[in-house]
Amino acid sequence: MSDFLLWVGKLPPLAQIPIVVVAFAIVVALILFFIEIAPRSGRKYTIIRLAACVVFPALAFYLIGSVWWAIIIAAVLGGLFFILDFRSRQGQGYLFQLVGFLAPALILLIVGLVYPTVKTFIDSFFSSRGSFVAIDNYIWIFTQPQGLRTVINTIIWVLVVPVASTIFGLAYAVFIDKSRGEKFFKILVFMPMAISFVGASIIWRFVYTYRPVEENQIGLLNQVVVWLGGQPVQWLQEDPWNTFFLIVVLIWIQTGFAMVVLSAAIKGVPTEHIEAAQLDGANAWQRFINVTVPGIRASLIVVITTISIASLKVFDIVRTMTAGANDTSVIANEMYSQFKNFEYGRSAAFAVVLFLLVLPIVIYNARQIKKQREIR
Repeated sequence: MSDFLLWVGKLPPLAQIPIVVVAFAIVVALILFFIEIAPRSGRKYTIIRLAACVVFPALAFYLIGSVWWAIIIAAVLGGLFFILDFRSRQGQGYLFQLVGFLAPALILLIVGLVYPTVKTFIDSFFSSRGSFVAIDNYIWIFTQPQGLRTVINTIIWVLVVPVASTIFGLAYAVFIDKSRGEKFFKILVFMPMAISFVGASIIWRFVYTYRPVEENQIGLLNQVVVWLGGQPVQWLQEDPWNTFFLIVVLIWIQTGFAMVVLSAAIKGVPTEHIEAAQLDGANAWQRFINVTVPGIRASLIVVITTISIASLKVFDIVRTMTAGANDTSVIANEMYSQFKNFEYGRSAAFAVVLFLLVLPIVIYNARQIKKQREIR
């Protein structure tokens, strides 16, 4: 492999691109080909699978130069293809094929998700020097003013952002429903969803930018304040309001998501129900509360829980705009800060706290989805 890359690196730049693309296409085509033929029965496919058991280990030995890796690849491929081929001949190979093809995904899931979770939980009981400290890291989080403020800030994010985003998104979806230019109005609100959190944070950082009164203001908000005769304000340093100024950024992003989901749900409310309420004398507000809201309850739960999880995990906005200064830090940011300062135990403890806060929301969301499936 290194020889191939060195050879490609010596070629002119215009020749490197097609060669790399062709090599990548060949690898992908081979993988797709063997995925396609793996579950098929018949002598022809058996011969192809046997050839693969020889060719791939030989290719691995040529590229990597390791006998052990070639043996491992040969054993894995041979065992897998033998089982799949044997079971397909018996006509009962579905379960074995399913397990065979899911095994790599399960292994990656265990290695990439389960193992780090267990490792983080264990690390949270150790100090930065590797000594066992029991629950001292958790005690530190909930006794230090900085740690306590971090947890409180995170809770504020979770309480404010989902509620505000859902209310704004729902109100906007109701007002533009079936109006002329509905698609255009939706695009306007949905556009922030296409911007990354870092990009949105930079935009809003310019909005909140502070300059002394004798200088020209480059921040939109302070320029408006000056035009109205006021003094420029350091929005991101005014505790505790600076946290809410950061929260505005996530609300600005998530309102588009809430609006799109709830707008689709509103269109699914049966027109007959609204017309029946109108014939009964209900006004617009009563029809909205008694007919529309119950009709979109499932979508409301999905929107609120999804935005709640996003709020718990918020990191980019805080890191980009204040880096957690002036008491604006949240759990994800503090987890990163502690890790950067080599306090791995405290960082792991913050991660566990974040996991415990997310867990009830995920369970509630899963139960609601299960209930909806049972109703259908």
